[in-house]
Amino acid sequence: MLDPVENGPDGDTHVPQAGMDRRIERKKWPRKRLYWWAGLSVIILAAIGLVLFADPRSSLNVDQEKITIATVETGPFQEFIPVTGTVQPIKTVYMDALDGGRIEAIYVEEGAFVKQGDSLLRMANTNVQMEMMFREADLYDQMNNLRATRLAMEQNRLTLKEQGAEVTYQIGKQTRNFERAKALKRDGMISDEEFQSARDDYDYWIIRQGLVAESQRQDSIMRQMQIEELEQSVGRMQQNLAIVKEKFNNLVLRAPIGGQLSALNAEVGELKPAGARLGQIDVLDSYKLRAAVDEYYITRVKTGLPGDCEIGGKSYRLSVQKIYPEVKDNRFDIDLVFDDDFPRGIRRGQSVQMRLALGEPTTTLIIPRGGFYQATGGNWIYVVDKSGGYAVRRRIKLGRQNPTTYEVLEGLEPGERVITSSYDNYGDFERLVLK
Repeated sequence: MLDPVENGPDGDTHVPQAGMDRRIERKKWPRKRLYWWAGLSVIILAAIGLVLFADPRSSLNVDQEKITIATVETGPFQEFIPVTGTVQPIKTVYMDALDGGRIEAIYVEEGAFVKQGDSLLRMANTNVQMEMMFREADLYDQMNNLRATRLAMEQNRLTLKEQGAEVTYQIGKQTRNFERAKALKRDGMISDEEFQSARDDYDYWIIRQGLVAESQRQDSIMRQMQIEELEQSVGRMQQNLAIVKEKFNNLVLRAPIGGQLSALNAEVGELKPAGARLGQIDVLDSYKLRAAVDEYYITRVKTGLPGDCEIGGKSYRLSVQKIYPEVKDNRFDIDLVFDDDFPRGIRRGQSVQMRLALGEPTTTLIIPRGGFYQATGGNWIYVVDKSGGYAVRRRIKLGRQNPTTYEVLEGLEPGERVITSSYDNYGDFERLVLK
């Protein structure tokens, strides 16, 4: 029979010698168990301490070198929008075919500089040529009619004048006969019949004189009216002929102004219909910028608004000269001109980035633009504590904005620091611990 095992007073196990029977007793709280319960108690107390004394807000550790911190400050704020303009000549004159025709000859090349009145190309149009010939023939016929009418009227005038002279002569003659007959009648030297005959002759020529005078007056009026009508008809035909001649002359396209022939849409032998665009001439005395602006700003953009751009490292001031009322694809066009000298070396069609001011500059509370706006919509931001160890979330209200800054209306004070970089990785954490 094996001897029972017992624990010694030092906790070690002893085997009794042979012949000795003893009862083995175990301690109630072994040392290892005490260590285990003590460690567990420390953990529980630490957890209770964290719950009671730690910040209840959710926190996230953030590397301070990977974020952008800006200071809230009071400064000038200028509301402006970025727009892209296209360089265009200060003035462009377009040339169209008035009546059309076949291109017979081209005198200059596209891109050449021309003077006012220079011939650019020549067209042929048989209809215009035939119309001019018919108009000339009609005018010559009408002018011949006018000359013939004037000749006939002049002959009639002379005939009436001759009749008037005859009447005057006869009246003088009959007046003398009548006066002599009256004297002889008083002396009883002629009969009543002879006296009456002399008086009838006198009365006849007096009446004839009135008729000739009235005929001359009426003839003069009718002659004047007829001549005026014929002259007006000739005048109208001359105007029509002048128009046809102008159409014929327009078959030779001439430069309406001096400048650069920036486009010439014609080839020899090509048939151009009436109204077809033949080319354009640019006046290169200066340039303007044409830009498309979002229709959101249509009520705020006015003529005279200032703008600026940078070309070749130099800044240039601009102003809105013209606003086009048509809205297309949710945008409308504006023209801006250079306030001072225009930059040298720019070319038609060149793109220029510029800023268009929408009002006068004001002094207000501002913060720089940043990626935080995409996540918050400008409704809240992380504000860095004065200690610089953490940042907490705070509700704010932003107003106007431009490509560099936001206007702060509520929620921030001058001198406070805020995180303006992107919040994409922060989720809904209320507190950021800056490491």
